[in-house]
Amino acid sequence: MRIVIAGGHGQIALRLERLLAARGDEVAGIIRRPEQSGDLLEAGAEPVVCDLESASVEDVARHLASADAAVFAAGAGPGSGADRKDTVDRGAAVLFADAAEAAGVRRYVVVSSMGADPAHPGDEIFDAYLRAKGEADDNVRARAGLDWTILRPGMLTNDAGTGQVRLEADTGRGPVPRDDVAAVLAELVDTPATSGLTLELISGSSPVAVAVKSIAGN
Repeated sequence: MRIVIAGGHGQIALRLERLLAARGDEVAGIIRRPEQSGDLLEAGAEPVVCDLESASVEDVARHLASADAAVFAAGAGPGSGADRKDTVDRGAAVLFADAAEAAGVRRYVVVSSMGADPAHPGDEIFDAYLRAKGEADDNVRARAGLDWTILRPGMLTNDAGTGQVRLEADTGRGPVPRDDVAAVLAELVDTPATSGLTLELISGSSPVAVAVKSIAGN
C-alpha cells in the first residue's frame, strides 16, 4: 500500500511511518518545514513539503493521487492559539478530506481526540481545540466518498508501548502510549471493515490486532 500521512513530523506520525515502512508499505509524510525531511527519511518515509494552511485542494490532491489510504495526523500543537486550532485542527482536516475525495482515495483514517465535540463549552485554548476537532470529525463523517475511521485516543504518553489496548466506541478516559496509538493506526489503515466507526482508545488488555479485529464491522 501507499499511505500518505498529513502531519508527517508529529510524534504519532513518525512512529506510524516507522511501523508502515517496516512492514513494507510505501509511506509519504506531508510536512510544513523542509528541515523536518531528515527525520522522515530516517523513519522510512518520503517527505512531502506542503503547508496545509495555505495549500489548495488541488495541490494536496496531487500528493494523494497514487495513494491507497490517507491518514490525518496533523495538529497545531502545544503553544498554538485558538486561531490555529481552527486553521489546522479543523481547516486542514477538511482540506485533506476534500483532497482525498478529489484524488479518489477512499480509505481515510483520522487521529482525533477524546472529548472532541463541536458544542464543547469553554473559553480556554483546549476547549477551542476540542471544538475544532469535533467540527472536523463531523465534516468527515458526513462524506459518502470516504471510507473513514476516526480514532480518539485518551491522554497521550511517551511511555513504551505495551501492545495491549482497549478500543471501543466508548472506553472512558485513560492514558495510552503514543507507540500503541501508532500501532492501532497501522492496523486500522489495513482494516476497511472499521469504516464508519468513531473509536476511543486507551491502554487495556487486548493485543492491538485482536482489538481492531473485534471492533471491525460493528
